[in-house]
Amino acid sequence: MLKKGKLSTSFVSNRLTIGLSSISRAVSSVAIGAVLIASTTYAQASEFTIAFGSCAYDSEPQPIWTDIAAMNPDLFLFIGDNQYADVQFDEQGKAIRGPVTDPARFKEAYDAVAAKPEFAAFRASTPIMGTWDDHDYGANDAGKEFPLKAESQEAFLDFFGFAKDDPIRQQAGIYHSKIIEDDGRKVQVIMLDTRYHRDELKKVDGPRPQGFGSYLPSNDTSKSLLGAEQWTWLSEQLLVPADVRIIVSSIQVVAYEHRWESWGNLPHERDRLYALIEKSKANNVFFLSGDRHLMEISRDTGQKGSKVPYPIWDFTSSGMTQKYSEVNEANTFRVSEVVRDTHYGIVEIDWEDDLKQSKVTFTAYGLGNRVFDSASFKLAELTLDAPSTDSAGLSSERGSL
Repeated sequence: MLKKGKLSTSFVSNRLTIGLSSISRAVSSVAIGAVLIASTTYAQASEFTIAFGSCAYDSEPQPIWTDIAAMNPDLFLFIGDNQYADVQFDEQGKAIRGPVTDPARFKEAYDAVAAKPEFAAFRASTPIMGTWDDHDYGANDAGKEFPLKAESQEAFLDFFGFAKDDPIRQQAGIYHSKIIEDDGRKVQVIMLDTRYHRDELKKVDGPRPQGFGSYLPSNDTSKSLLGAEQWTWLSEQLLVPADVRIIVSSIQVVAYEHRWESWGNLPHERDRLYALIEKSKANNVFFLSGDRHLMEISRDTGQKGSKVPYPIWDFTSSGMTQKYSEVNEANTFRVSEVVRDTHYGIVEIDWEDDLKQSKVTFTAYGLGNRVFDSASFKLAELTLDAPSTDSAGLSSERGSL
């Protein structure tokens, strides 16, 4: 994807503001955490492109970075399971899975990612933001009970280049946000932490049913997914002026019928999230998620009884080193194919003078930038005064599998 034209882009966080001047050749930024380096690329003023992905085994080759680089995104979001610290290997090469017990293992796993030549080249030219999921956090499906979470946070912040005096290092959890200014528009990226404060989930008694995960929805409203401080922070973030808000959750927000980890494990927290968007009058919010080792696009219009502020989109891209396998699981909200194979996601925002007419396109790409599927919608759909309809603004285009 060769971009041409003129672009003015700046990265703004609640701790840092760096502006890049508008010139005939665009200036893109290379940012890891709060570190930003300027480099020159070509970009189209009317289009903003974000790539994202998750679930990248540090023990596996990662050629997908070369494909992502070819798309020349303005930003990459590494949204969880960015390494697998909880998977190690014995002398015979057999995988040993279990919670991290030695804090040195976190740095070892991140170092393995950093040493991938394709990733190193990509990181040198493209801004990156990140959050974590369970395996890079330190244990499968872990929450606030994980004993090395503070040590894991330190390793995460080091890898993503947060300054030693950045306030996030005094914070319990890695949630953070940035405002990206593009061609006069403001895109807010909100990175949630769904691990550090999450309470224990309700598990199925006995063997899990075939084709389903291990968890059941909990009706215990005292349990939290984000924790009190992060909820307060999120409510403040949704009041920050922005034209588009991308909320990144390492686990799926919309899909939950599979009974694996999702916001559906704690339905009251999912309801609270939707209600907060409405209360904040936050238009143009959509979600990106990972965790599931598959790609799919979901859209919640209230089909299962949830009160939605407007259609809630959730683009799941999870499997940067995933080997192909068939997948067949329930998802009432799915508006795309579901694919389990090596892939990543692209989000393109085509700006129009009338913001509501701006179009968002989700596309899933496999190795060699083969298109798996695509869906698009106009921002007019993501407004609190939009017509309530199951089909408003929905346009789905599918590539050959």
